[in-house]
Amino acid sequence: MSEKEKQLVEEEAMNKLVKEILKNGDVKTVFDVETKLKQSFGKVIQSMLEEEMKEHLGHEKYEYTKENKDNYRNGTTSKKVKSNFGEIELNVPRDRKGEFEPIIVPKHSRDISNIENQIINLYSIGTSTREISEYIEEMYGFSVSAEMVSNITDKIIPEMEEWKSRRLEEIYPFIYIDAIHFNVKENGVIGKKAAYVAMGISINGIKEVLGIYIGENESSKFWMTVFNNLKNRGIKDILILSSDGLTGIKEAIAVAFPKTEHQTCIVHLTRNTLKYVSHKDKYKFAQDLKAIYTASDEEIGKKLMYEVAERWKSKYPTAMDRWEENWGIISPFFKFSQKIRKMIYTTNSIESLNSSYRRLNKARNVYPTKESLMKVLYLSTRKATKNWTSKVPGWGEVLRELEITYKGGI
Repeated sequence: MSEKEKQLVEEEAMNKLVKEILKNGDVKTVFDVETKLKQSFGKVIQSMLEEEMKEHLGHEKYEYTKENKDNYRNGTTSKKVKSNFGEIELNVPRDRKGEFEPIIVPKHSRDISNIENQIINLYSIGTSTREISEYIEEMYGFSVSAEMVSNITDKIIPEMEEWKSRRLEEIYPFIYIDAIHFNVKENGVIGKKAAYVAMGISINGIKEVLGIYIGENESSKFWMTVFNNLKNRGIKDILILSSDGLTGIKEAIAVAFPKTEHQTCIVHLTRNTLKYVSHKDKYKFAQDLKAIYTASDEEIGKKLMYEVAERWKSKYPTAMDRWEENWGIISPFFKFSQKIRKMIYTTNSIESLNSSYRRLNKARNVYPTKESLMKVLYLSTRKATKNWTSKVPGWGEVLRELEITYKGGI
């Protein structure tokens, strides 16, 4: 049969289905259409089961011959299954030998819909188990317990654990670390937990989330655990690590990856500096700060920093203290071109990912356990990064500059 003939047959079958739905004239609303579709769907599945039995036995119903007398139909078993049209009841045919294995509705299967995928998708955007249960009941007409939702989402745990322990590349030119905070219930008490996301850009210029680490208090000890995890999974060197002013990270990176240049996020530093500046001074102060981090070299940048501190010290005496104290992790980007500077003086490369995590906070105020938060973060990450296959724009030029700067050490 040609493709055109197949299409005509399919159209004819669809027309018959539409006529079947409309023939009694009692279809007045969308609900009526859904009800009829549910009934028709059940009939289609039932017919397919009968056809499967016919193929299995090799003869029609009530057709007996010497060849088939040793195996024949042996009644039916009533079975309720969940479908995209709600719960439907089927009569699954049996054969005398018990050898019939239906394909359309496999043995022991009670769900022929994509409910599990829908539950996982809902869970990935922060929907609570209670809200998922209510949604499924409203949409499909059968209830799903919170325990069942938890059991379904637990199916992704082996995949998640494999992702968390997967082998990484030996060298990452750039790694960014940032934190998002969530409310998590632990031992009956709701408290803040920080999810630290490490995102890297590989030698090939592809962005990749390397890991997610849920912690309570930032410290050198915590960051050593994170960096040792990255080392144990194969990373031997990081050229530049960009982060906000996370407590203890400076000391830990110096031990774990002593050759790595640690660049603080200038955007976060600027925001923190301007936080206590009055509205009328904000624009001018921001322009002065911009002059520092857009200076042509470190010497000029440092000179401008002292000038800005002097200019504003009468009104904001401590505003520039963090710039002076942290100049060692502010200044590394001065050696690079504007293209690389933009990549390392801000963690904006990770911001689009963070926006998907922030939506989780809007969808759900409290996570019942640290484990449930980790599942949601993994699913959200999987969703957000599925199209991360393109190189960073202008990556060839960036890589050439890095090779010269680091004398072929990449």
